[in-house]
Amino acid sequence: MPTAGAAGLHSRAPARYTRAVRKRIGISTGGGDAPGVNAVIRAATLGSIERGWDVIGIQRGFAGLLDVNDTVVLDRDAVRGITNRGGTILGTDNRGHPFDERVRDEEGQERVVDRLDEAVKGAENLGLDALIVIGGDGTMKLAHRLYERGVPVVGVPKTIDNDLAGTVVTFGFDTAATVATEAIDRLHSTAESHQRVFVVELMGRHAGWIALYAGIAAGADIVLIPEIPFHWKAVFRKVREREAMGRRFAIAVVAEGAAPCGGEPTYVPVKPGAAERLGGIAERVAQAIAEETGKETRSLVLGHLQRGGVPTARDRVLALRFGAAAVRIVEAGHFGTMVALDPPDVRTVPLVEAISGMKTVPLDGDTILTARELGICLGE
Repeated sequence: MPTAGAAGLHSRAPARYTRAVRKRIGISTGGGDAPGVNAVIRAATLGSIERGWDVIGIQRGFAGLLDVNDTVVLDRDAVRGITNRGGTILGTDNRGHPFDERVRDEEGQERVVDRLDEAVKGAENLGLDALIVIGGDGTMKLAHRLYERGVPVVGVPKTIDNDLAGTVVTFGFDTAATVATEAIDRLHSTAESHQRVFVVELMGRHAGWIALYAGIAAGADIVLIPEIPFHWKAVFRKVREREAMGRRFAIAVVAEGAAPCGGEPTYVPVKPGAAERLGGIAERVAQAIAEETGKETRSLVLGHLQRGGVPTARDRVLALRFGAAAVRIVEAGHFGTMVALDPPDVRTVPLVEAISGMKTVPLDGDTILTARELGICLGE
């Protein structure tokens, strides 16, 4: 849970980082995009301007710190009308580790070059008195590295996966779950009309929040998440049970990181040397159901549609609250922290606490119990 009071607002940047009288604030967005990022940018920008501060937008995530020319001035005109826009007006980058660049020497040998000091120098060259970093677990880890090197950082939690520790919920999650729910709703009529089984793959590498919430909300019959390794027999049994009751169709929702008991997650083919990428579990489950039950089965991958489009009202308000709170934290000088939702308040937690672990679906929680009591098969 987020920490209130002094325990959550204790950290300050090392004294060697000199602050100007008129503050100059940098805003950066890292990792995958999520609905609500622009709302954070708007609130943080307007809150800073109200205090008489200057605001600089750092483009393409942390890569913008490595190229001081890759920035943009954020004023009232720059952030006008962006609360309802998806994506991020600053751009982002979630490929690899920006501070650990892989290069090849003259002999063709690959080595890793640490560019963290360059990023710190970039922040100093920009004259930043504070850096507001918007991102998920990977971005917060990088933000903490910057803070350890003397950059005054405040984090804002962003991920549709809702897997970032320290906050009850992240903005972007509600929109993703809503988009997924609406998509599954649309499958019910065609599934029933053709007496088919549909398997829908949603995002969620290590945490099944989207799949669980969307599956429950849309009345799915089967929900498979990474936290519960599933048994094939349980899945087949659910399909047959519905058939026996005269319900000759079924909807299965699977998180991309779901895996069978004793098995491994499913990955899509990538080029040699490229990072592994999860995907294909829906097709795998659909094929197994068809072969075992004889039912006509289709798979669907919702993919990046979960990230795109306008944020819900809930995500907009939460993002605006986070952005405004981040400016208040900067004003107080409490760096090395992340804003977090601890209903009904927005508080802060130390960055080191926020990146200490991943927030997965609790198996003894009310939401899992609800799914079971609704008769949803979780593959157990």
